[in-house]
Amino acid sequence: MKKAEINSNSVFIGGKEYLPKDEINTKKTSTDGLPYVCIRTYSAGVHFGYLKEKESTFAGMEVILLEGQRMRYWEGAMDLNVLSTTGSSKPDKCKPSVIVPEIRLIAIEIIPVSEIAFTNIKSMKIWK
Repeated sequence: MKKAEINSNSVFIGGKEYLPKDEINTKKTSTDGLPYVCIRTYSAGVHFGYLKEKESTFAGMEVILLEGQRMRYWEGAMDLNVLSTTGSSKPDKCKPSVIVPEIRLIAIEIIPVSEIAFTNIKSMKIWK
């Protein structure tokens, strides 16, 4: 029988790491250096998030977003180009969903989000 190793955050038993229950799923993948983008899809709507990966597949351009957020509804921007460039003039009327740690989508459009639009989008109240 192997001896258990203990450190301040986890326990190793038989070479496997065990975390305290309250720390499970709290490890966040870094978004440092990743572009924040707007993704338009055929069937899953519009999403904002950090572009982790993109790959051309038979299904289309498959993307993985970190901290992905669906935009269910927006006002104050004519289209996604405006929303991604300047944000919404009516952010209180927009309906962004909750943020998920990671989401995989098939993109038909990938639009870089400006710093001004990023601040605007992040100021919107999450719609539940």
